[in-house]
Amino acid sequence: PIQQIVRHTQQGRDVGAIGFPALVRPSLMGTAGRQVLGIKAYRTYISSLLSVTDNLLDGTVVPPANTVRRDGDDPYFVVAADKGTARFSDTANGISQARDFWLDDAFASGGSAGYDHKAMGITAKGGWEAVKRHFREMDRDIQTEPFTTVGVGDMSGDVFGNGMLLSKQTKLIAAFDHRDIFIDPDPDPATSFKERQRLFKADRSSWQDYKSDLISKGGGVFSRSDKTITLSKEAAKALGTDTGKMTPDELMTAILKAPVDLMWFGGIGTYVRASTQSNADADDRGNDDIRITAKALRVKVIGEGANLGLTHPARIEFASLGGACNSDAIDNSAGVNSSDVEVNIKIALSAAMKAGRLSREDRNTLLESMTADVSDLVLVNNYKQTLAISLAQKDGLVELPHQQRLMQSLEARGRLARDVEHLPDDAQIAERMARGEPLTRPEIGVLLAYAKIVALDDLVASDVPDDPFLERDLFGYFPDAMGEAHGRDIKNHALRREIIGTLIANAMINRGGPTFLEKAESQTGQKTAQIAKGFVAARAAFDLQALFSQVDALDTKISGALQLELYAILRDRVVSQSIWFARHGDFSDGIAPVAERYRAAIDTLTPQLKDLAPAFLVERMAEDEAAYRAGGVPAKTAKALATLPIAGLLTDVQRVAETTDTALMDAAQAFFAVTEAFGIGRIVRAAREVNPTDYFDGLALNRAVQSLHHARRDITRQAVSMDGGFEAWMDVQADTVARTKKQMSGLIDQEEVSVSRITVAANILGDLVR
Repeated sequence: PIQQIVRHTQQGRDVGAIGFPALVRPSLMGTAGRQVLGIKAYRTYISSLLSVTDNLLDGTVVPPANTVRRDGDDPYFVVAADKGTARFSDTANGISQARDFWLDDAFASGGSAGYDHKAMGITAKGGWEAVKRHFREMDRDIQTEPFTTVGVGDMSGDVFGNGMLLSKQTKLIAAFDHRDIFIDPDPDPATSFKERQRLFKADRSSWQDYKSDLISKGGGVFSRSDKTITLSKEAAKALGTDTGKMTPDELMTAILKAPVDLMWFGGIGTYVRASTQSNADADDRGNDDIRITAKALRVKVIGEGANLGLTHPARIEFASLGGACNSDAIDNSAGVNSSDVEVNIKIALSAAMKAGRLSREDRNTLLESMTADVSDLVLVNNYKQTLAISLAQKDGLVELPHQQRLMQSLEARGRLARDVEHLPDDAQIAERMARGEPLTRPEIGVLLAYAKIVALDDLVASDVPDDPFLERDLFGYFPDAMGEAHGRDIKNHALRREIIGTLIANAMINRGGPTFLEKAESQTGQKTAQIAKGFVAARAAFDLQALFSQVDALDTKISGALQLELYAILRDRVVSQSIWFARHGDFSDGIAPVAERYRAAIDTLTPQLKDLAPAFLVERMAEDEAAYRAGGVPAKTAKALATLPIAGLLTDVQRVAETTDTALMDAAQAFFAVTEAFGIGRIVRAAREVNPTDYFDGLALNRAVQSLHHARRDITRQAVSMDGGFEAWMDVQADTVARTKKQMSGLIDQEEVSVSRITVAANILGDLVR
């Protein structure tokens, strides 16, 4: 009924026509009157929702009166502003406050005491992070180099208008909205930027307001109500089509097919479908006449600032043909993220307000002062999410078996329906594997989201969010100004556990990839909680956040391929060391003691690796460092990244020292002596070059490598426990050692190393231990 009232109101029709009392005739009221009726319907709608929602009073959940609940306690309910209700935030918050709902004016984000998404430009900025990454990986910097664009929207719109002001190098060739079609065949970036900026700042501007003398030869602004439009040769060339007369629909179709660098979706509508779909599948009848198929697209990159610019199958088809795109859920997530942060800031500050430590006026002043900081915190997530997708895409077919296992696991838990999400079933995956076709970016993005959702649920159900070591993550979620003035309010946040769970889930999947938990669980048999503790310990012990930041700073300064390679080194360390700590970490006293103990050992031994490690590994570090520096990586970063794979062995050294009560340096010397004596470093490196596409082959390879590491630790323990150390141990075991060395050498010297060969090597060393 509410939807019918609103729909009739928007159309200026009498609500009595749908069987409701005709208290007023909207058709006789004008726009203002219809707005009043719309707000009245909205009030009824929101009040109805709150009437069946749990409340939270003094920390106790209070169910709604006279209501039978089929689920558990859940007082968290917020209103998201969208088209048609974006200006109703204050109305919703007023209802929340009148009903004494625990969220007060955090119930609806935005409004007079919230973050205005259009003023912040946050949704467009988030999408722009995705666009920049696409081009960066093509070795193009769209902030300093001109690039051509077409789009859907106008400069008065939030997402389109803000997006077209995010680079002064934008050459907007053409755009259209529901009223007009804009054509500028050869725009001057500086002049056109200033004019777009003027239109954005104007109140309710349209393309008709664009100064005609600033449009390049052959361009213009045309109404969609025109019967025909004559396309100039300049415009035709820019759009890659023929000159002559065409209908507005034909011109908009030509814009969608234009051979430009970027297509920016900022307006409502679905304009691209897959070639396997019909227009009915797009579920947007208003644009049936201009819609094209993904195969007809000639752009390099698509930025989906608005929702559903393409159908999801169209995104997959475009990406499979070599186009660069994500999904709208990835590209425009910053707006929702910003609302989340706003709500959680208000929840934290509500305690100070109730205690009389903070007035509402001062709180509003503080909120406003943190606008830029909130924007920066949100955009980091867009940056990291798109990077995670790029790394998974880079791995290609090697990741496909793990992605398949992840889908199967999600299905088994009742969390995923592949057909709904347009993900391939097992038979289709087998066909893709045979054709050499990995998942596309839009598909990887779906898995990324599901992996995070399930990880969050598992973490909140565990004791992980209660670990004091993660308080630093909690504080990092909020702007620094809040941490300084309202530290105790943050510590006592009503959603503390959920925020920490979200942060760790995001961090694990962003840094380890969508299949991170699937790999860790299959290799360790551990659950999400233990793996998460291992992840946090590994991140702290190796100071991986600082290394990621160093690589982030290389945006557009080195080739996109090299930067992805550096990120892959860090990602592999995240995965391998998280798994190591999940296997061996004793977190009974919390994460901090484990992380600090191993951090100390790594900091002590890393500077001495050139003296400790075998010549083979030292040469490898030097070669990698030189290659990175040749690619433009600064000396400090190049050295750290070249050292990192070898430094990863130091957790084993520390474990040996602990379990044998041996001095750290003595354990390190023995460990690397064992490594050199049996060529373990060479065979482990060779194992990394094996990329099995069968899931169980990969699992067998991993177990064989782990057996090698296990045998090395055991030999080292035996050596350091004997008087005279490793040399004495070698003398006692002389015959067996000689035979083992010969067998290992025969395996290492082969040109090709297989899973079975690695397995044999592991068994040989295991025999030596026994």
